[in-house]
This record gives sequence, C-alpha cells and structure tokens, in this order.
Amino acid sequence: MNVEVEGEVTIDKEDFNLGTLDDELRVDELCRKLLKRFYFQQLEEGVNPEQATLYANSADYFVRDYVVAIRQRNLFDETPGLVRQFAGNWYIVNTLEPNIAELSRHLEGIGAFYRFLHSRNHITTRFLEQIEAECVDRDYYAGRIESFWSITGDGYLAWERECSLKEQ
Repeated sequence: MNVEVEGEVTIDKEDFNLGTLDDELRVDELCRKLLKRFYFQQLEEGVNPEQATLYANSADYFVRDYVVAIRQRNLFDETPGLVRQFAGNWYIVNTLEPNIAELSRHLEGIGAFYRFLHSRNHITTRFLEQIEAECVDRDYYAGRIESFWSITGDGYLAWERECSLKEQ
C-alpha cells in the first residue's frame, strides 16, 4: 500500500505489479502520482518550470505509455535494456517523425526520473548506472533512426532484430 506523508510517497513496489486491466489502471494512477512528485522535486531542486515540465512529460511518456501500457512491467523491475528498446525501436516505430533531438529530450527526462528514484532508494545504483548508460547512447539511436528511414523491401525484420522488442 502507498501512503502519502507530507507530499512524499512511501512506496510498496509490489503495488506496481500488473496482471489485469484493473491492475493497469491502478498502476497508471500510482505512476501518475509518482511522476507528479518527481516534477515538484525538480522544482524544489531549482530546475526551472519549463525544464521540469519537459523532464516530467518525457518520463511520463516512457513510464506510463511504454513500461506499463506496452511492456506490462512493474516500474521497479530492474530490467536491462528497457530504455535501449524504447529509444532504439519503440519510439522510432511509434512516432510520426522520429528525430534525435526529440528523443534526446525524452532520454534526459528518463535519466532524471531514474536519478529521482535512486535518490529515494527505489532502485539500485547498478541499475541507475545501466539506465544512464542507455540514455547517453545518442549516436546509436541516431543511427537507428537513420537506418529506419533507409529500410527497403523486407528490411524491417532485420532492422527490428538488431534492437528487438521481443522477449529474449
């Protein structure tokens, strides 16, 4: 159970487990509240409101649209490669005109959000380092976007295999 204490949320990671549509709706709301706390924490740390909004929106897009809705994962599962799959495949395929400038903004917000989680001991240092490494691999993601636009014939399957969304 999550208990809010003076604007801070005590988190039971098990509350973020998914299994049913009701679970997804409940977890979506828990994530929304956590992301709102992240936004206010950014403001408290002196991040200007425009930047805090960009960070929060990008983290929201990753967490609620991708991790919860698409991947059906608990936000706190320390799954390697999740950011890489998001940035190197899902974002590209599901964005009308994917571009590295927009993706870079998302990656900055995702990194900031995971630093926020780490500062509250919700994720391990090892996982944070992994997330940060995946967030800074901009040349790889730029290449993935470029190669996506260059796909011809049945080349999509080979492109998808390089950074697959399929479970290993």
